[in-house]
Amino acid sequence: MAHFDVVVCGLGVMGSAALHHLARRGKRVLGLERYAPGHDRGSSHGHTRIIRLGYFEHPSYVPLLRRAYALWRELEDASGRQLLHLTGIAEIGPPTGVLVQGTLEAARLHGLRHDVLAAAELMRRFPAFRVPPEHVAVVQPDGGFLDVEPSIAAQIALATAAGAEIRSGEAVHAIEPRAGLVQIVSENGVVEAGAAIVAAGAWMPLLLPELASTLRATREVVGWFEVADAELFSAGRCPVFIIESRHGMHYGIPPRGGGGIGAAIKVAKHHHRGETVDPDTCDRTVSAQDEALIRAAVAEHLPAANGPLKAAETCLYTMTPDGHFLIDHLPGAPNVIAASPCSGHGFKFAPVIGEILADLATTGTTAHDIARFSLRRFG
Repeated sequence: MAHFDVVVCGLGVMGSAALHHLARRGKRVLGLERYAPGHDRGSSHGHTRIIRLGYFEHPSYVPLLRRAYALWRELEDASGRQLLHLTGIAEIGPPTGVLVQGTLEAARLHGLRHDVLAAAELMRRFPAFRVPPEHVAVVQPDGGFLDVEPSIAAQIALATAAGAEIRSGEAVHAIEPRAGLVQIVSENGVVEAGAAIVAAGAWMPLLLPELASTLRATREVVGWFEVADAELFSAGRCPVFIIESRHGMHYGIPPRGGGGIGAAIKVAKHHHRGETVDPDTCDRTVSAQDEALIRAAVAEHLPAANGPLKAAETCLYTMTPDGHFLIDHLPGAPNVIAASPCSGHGFKFAPVIGEILADLATTGTTAHDIARFSLRRFG
C-alpha cells in the first residue's frame, strides 16, 4: 500500500494551493481529483474572481488578505505569469447597508487606503454607474481580479515540479482515520497518509458525513453581458464592483479585453437564489429566470452593460450557517483537516489558505489566526 506524508482530496484552488505548499516543503504528497483541476462542476472556475482588502464580511479577514496578496505575487514570480490584476474596487450601497458599513469598518480598523464617494461623485468618476442619490461608494485602489484557471494551473505545475503526485479522474469514496494515520479509499484502491486534507468543496459532506448538517451546496449563476459603450468600461474607467441595492447584492468585473467573453462584463447575484442542491444532480442550465435575477441590477445600475447575454454558467457555493470559512481538524481525528474556506467568498485567499493547511497537516497548528473558522462554533 502506497504511503504519503499528506493526501489532499480535491484539487480546486484550495486543494491545489495546499498541494503546492506541502510539496515546496519537501513533503511526499498526493493530490486526488475526481474530475480534473480547473473543472467546471464545482467552485473553482469562471475565468475571474474579485480580490479586495477592505472586507465587509469581517475585519478579521484583512491580515489573511495581506498575506494572500504577497503570496499571489510570489506565485506570479514563480510561474512567470500575471494572475492578479489591480483595477480598484467600488463597493456601492446605502450608507447603513451591510456592504458599506462592513467595508468601512475593516478599512478604518486596518488603516486601508479608501475614499468614500457620494453617488454624484461616483458617477462623475466612473460614468458607467447609475445609483440612487442616497447611495455612497467605498473606493479602494487595491481591489482587482484574479485569473481563475491559470491560478490553479500555476499551483499544480509548481507542486508537480516540486515532487507532488497527482491523480485526476479518481474519485475518493471514504476517509478512514486510524491510529496515527489515515486511509483514503478511492475508486482505484487505498492509500495511507500521515494526514489528509479534505478540500472537496460541495462534495465535503459525502466524504466527511460529520459535516452534513454544517455544510450545504447552493446553485449560483454568472452571466457575461455585451456592453454598448466599451469606452465606459475601459481600463481606469470602471473598477471591479459590488452593489447592494433593492435587487440584492451583485458583483461585477469589467471587460478584460480580447474577443469573446473577454469583451463582455461579468455580473452575478451573490447568493443567487439560495437554493440548496446536490452537486451531482443540480440543474446546470441557465434559465430566463436566472438571467432576470442578474439583469435587473445591470439594467438599473449599469445601463451601458445591459446588452445581450453573451455567455452564462452555473457554479456552486459551499455554505456554512454563518457564512464564514470552515478550517479545522475533524473532532476525534486530528490528522484529518476539513477545509471549506468558501461560503462564496474564498478564492482570493487561496495561497494563504494553502499555507495554513500545510501548517495544520505537518505541525498541527498555524501562526495565522483562524479561530473564527473553527468547527466548534457550531456546537
